[in-house]
Parts: sequence; C-alpha cells; structure tokens
Amino acid sequence: MKAIQDIVDDAEVVIITAGAGMGVDSGLPDFRGTHGLWKEYPELGRRDLEFEDMANPKWFRNDPKLAWAFYGHRFHKYISIQPHAGFGMLLELCEKKEDYFVITSNVDNQFQKAAFDLSKIYEIHGSLMHFQCIYGCKRNIWDADPASIQVDEERFEATLMPSCPHCGRIARPNVMMFDDYGWLCDRERRQRKRFESWKRKVWDRKKKVLIIEVGAGTTVASIRRISEQLYDKEFHYSKFIRINPRDIEVPVGANCIKLGGLEGIAQLLK
Repeated sequence: MKAIQDIVDDAEVVIITAGAGMGVDSGLPDFRGTHGLWKEYPELGRRDLEFEDMANPKWFRNDPKLAWAFYGHRFHKYISIQPHAGFGMLLELCEKKEDYFVITSNVDNQFQKAAFDLSKIYEIHGSLMHFQCIYGCKRNIWDADPASIQVDEERFEATLMPSCPHCGRIARPNVMMFDDYGWLCDRERRQRKRFESWKRKVWDRKKKVLIIEVGAGTTVASIRRISEQLYDKEFHYSKFIRINPRDIEVPVGANCIKLGGLEGIAQLLK
C-alpha cells in the first residue's frame, strides 16, 4: 500500500470516476444481475422484467404508471439517502490538491449532496433530479419536484406523475436510457464542455493527474472506458487506481484495490 499512498501524495490534480458501486454503501440498491433488482422490486420479478427492460423510454409512452413507479420509487429513495463517508474522504483529498473533477454515470445526486463543487461534476447519463418532456417539448429541462410523484408501492404503479409545463403531456427523467433517442442531452453537453475546457488547462500545465475510479463495472462499461482513455491517451503524467471488489483488471501500470467503495476509499486514504 505504501506505493499507492506515494501515488496519492504525489498527485497534483485528481479526477474521480464513479460507477454504480459508489452508491451501494449509502444504501442504494445494487442492480447487478436480476437478483438485486427483483429483491428491490418484486413486481418486476413477477413480470420477468430486468433492469435493461425497465430502463427504456418506451414505458413512459406505453405504461407510464409502471415507468413512474420504477423511477419514482428510485427518485424518492435517492433524495432520502445521505452519501456515505467515502464521499467526504474523497472531497477532503480533492480540496488538498490543486484541482479536481468528478465524472459519474450515476444519476443519484450523491456528489452534489456531499458538497462537491457543482461546476466540477460531469454526469454522463444525466440526472434523476431533472425532468424533461417525453416528446422533448421546447428542449426544456427542469428541476424535479418531489411532490409531483406518488407511487402505490403495493400495486407498484404511480398514482401521481409529473407533466410537461409547456404541453401538459407526460414528463420523464432527464436520464439516458437504453434505446433512447429522445433524451435531451443539453445539460450533459454543458457539463462535458466544462470538463473538456478544464482538461485542456490541466494538460497544458503538465500536471500530475491521479485518476481514482470507484465502483465501475463491466456490464455498462462507460466509466471504465473513460477512466482508461484518460489514463492511456489523455494524460502523459497520470496514475490510475481502480477500486472494485470484482472487476479488477487494470491497464498496464495501473493499480487496483479489490474492495467495495467505502472500504476501498478508506484504505486508499487512511
């Protein structure tokens, strides 16, 4: 571990890349495989619906009460849960360094809750804390209103659903789903431009970059690809540490801590 601690101490700039495993220790459900999903949502198990089936915009057109039962339950769970201590540990590290940025595929608002700078967060799949019209009306994205969603958990259907303030039709989360051609990416694009601008400045100044990836699996490998791209191609002065209990393969020269999010962060920064 001394070699890894030396890497952490030597870094001037930190990039945190986070997948779904980052939120598990906060009490957020792990949808890895059908077991975790069906344990959280028995009705989906009875219907033989997997996460990839539900994470599809077609349900907002074909069965909006079911779609909002799934996303509404997740929304209320996300706003009720507080980030685990690992978020605070990472923030403390970031604030000791010259600069930092967070890239996450999570849509749960946990980094914002943990007091990370909003201008330094890039949510590649959008956010459940923002809504849009199912038909992309006026390309408008607005802040989610908890009072606009009510779910009958026993029947697993929404009894109150948000609607577009412009056309009155059904709203949906501003989250990128599978087979999703209606996702409004304007908010994501603004965050990406901020990150690209920040990245150029770090590159120009030849800063020593440490990439810390937490809880990014291989099923939806977006975050793993971004981490490895940054390490292999983007920064010549970078180090890479992957924290993952299962998917432990790393590029040449990188390191892996084979633990879950909170435990791995604590060991990294002890």
